[in-house]
Amino acid sequence: MNPKIGVVDVGGGYRGVYAAGVLDYCMHTGIWFDLGIGVSAGSANIASYCARQPMRNRTFYTEYGLRKEYAGMRNYLRDRSYINLQYIYGTLTNSDGEYPIDYDTLMENSMEFLTVVTDALTGKPRYIPKSELIYDSYTPFMASSAIPGICPPVMLDGTPCYDGALGDPVPVEKAFQLGCDKVVLILTLPENTVRTTDKDKKLARRIRKEFPEAAQALMNRANKYNYGVTLARQYAAEGRLLIIAPDDTCGVHTLCRDSYKMKLLYGKGYTDAEKITPFFLG
Repeated sequence: MNPKIGVVDVGGGYRGVYAAGVLDYCMHTGIWFDLGIGVSAGSANIASYCARQPMRNRTFYTEYGLRKEYAGMRNYLRDRSYINLQYIYGTLTNSDGEYPIDYDTLMENSMEFLTVVTDALTGKPRYIPKSELIYDSYTPFMASSAIPGICPPVMLDGTPCYDGALGDPVPVEKAFQLGCDKVVLILTLPENTVRTTDKDKKLARRIRKEFPEAAQALMNRANKYNYGVTLARQYAAEGRLLIIAPDDTCGVHTLCRDSYKMKLLYGKGYTDAEKITPFFLG
């Protein structure tokens, strides 16, 4: 029996263009995973991979991501959401959109696909299987990308939800629990990065009154991320996991809107993905 191999994409806003490069390499070279888990922007990356649409994510980051409709203060002043999630995962992504997701291929693909979201009321992660995706209604991707303090929570099955990174920022353990023998983990920060709570503290203050448990989860995100990477290194030492991470981010940050820098980071991802072939076949 062939080993079950999974891929985990931790997202990271516009830094997710690095993972887009990794996944495009996989599609171009015929590397197909059995399981994908996407966090935040990572959910959109893996959705396009599962739908077998190479270059789609690159277009979203480096072209659509520069538009004022996509992100900006005008959106925040109008809708209290700096990132227009409805524009990204509705207007652009739906069947009548500028670059629709291939829903039929996504659903027919035998690959398991989970989107991580965080329940804003409990601060706990939820793992939404692709079987719950509805044609032209991609609210799980919206919820997984709803950064607290930057975006309002997204209602999912009657429950307000935030960015999946609050609940499970590096879900490698979940991949192994679901039966994977080997896992490729895509980070969008250098592997040796130690995250701190500095920025999270400011965002947590904005939501603490209405969603105290989500605020606490946000305060714990850095520690969870650091622990997840440490755990991944342990699995890597056992030969069960491969970490793909940039040596630097080319100046791209979470809400960066510099197409040139993003294209550089995409190229790094595409090149770094060459490491996956021997791991996949080994």
